Amino acid sequence: MKTLTGSLLAVFILSLLSQPALAQDGETALVPLPSVVDFTKGDDGWAFGLGLGVEYESAYEGSDEFGFEVQPAGAVQWRRGDDIFFWAGEALGWRGLRADTWLFEAAVSFDEGREESDSDDGRLDGLGNSDEGLELVLQARRAFDADWRYWLDGRVVTGENGNLGIFGVGRRFGEQYDGTGSELSIVTVFHDSEYANKDFGVDAVQSAASGLNETDLSGGFRSIGLHYNYRKYINENWQVFGEALYERYGSDIEDSPIARNNYEGEVGVGFIYVF
Repeated sequence: MKTLTGSLLAVFILSLLSQPALAQDGETALVPLPSVVDFTKGDDGWAFGLGLGVEYESAYEGSDEFGFEVQPAGAVQWRRGDDIFFWAGEALGWRGLRADTWLFEAAVSFDEGREESDSDDGRLDGLGNSDEGLELVLQARRAFDADWRYWLDGRVVTGENGNLGIFGVGRRFGEQYDGTGSELSIVTVFHDSEYANKDFGVDAVQSAASGLNETDLSGGFRSIGLHYNYRKYINENWQVFGEALYERYGSDIEDSPIARNNYEGEVGVGFIYVF
């Protein structure tokens, strides 16, 4: 907990001490939020970003094991006016701006599931691998005004392994409109019973194989969390980004034998080259 809290604080302090981003005259992102990646620089047509990020995160949902992981970063995008179609990692989708204060997004993504080997300490032995599957993500954000200083967010994730709902409110820092700067959001998360048991349930077969108590969770409140994003252009093409996430689980999840911690945490930094 001390390591996670210290890392979150370090990312926040570094962002506050950073100098304003380089002037991006004429470069206006679809919305100026750092969490909404836009490599188009305000122009119609194709845009590409490619880079790497390093994350320090929980080994799996509810884990008390943490480790570093290197992941690719970036996206392929095509913009036409207030619409962007994108391919980013394991997600393919569209987002569009309407009336300057509404942002809508729809994407199909791939859920890799969980493997027994995700725990180096053998905490998942006997539970087997959870199912992989496709997910449909539908999202809407509503800004209080056209500069997107404050905004509300609603997101639904539905797929083969259940349904998840996320609701939040956020604030953007900085004066830039090129998608750089920082933002902080507070979110509440809800899930149905199928999604809850995917991560934290233990059926009779798993209980016999693992020695963990049989656990069947109902739907409802999942967690409350803080999410921080940071993005800055070092020069015309290179961009640095950072992210920190803290999610505090509800009491039902805390009681699951799979949840070795009552929270999940993640800190990540990386660089992207924008073509």
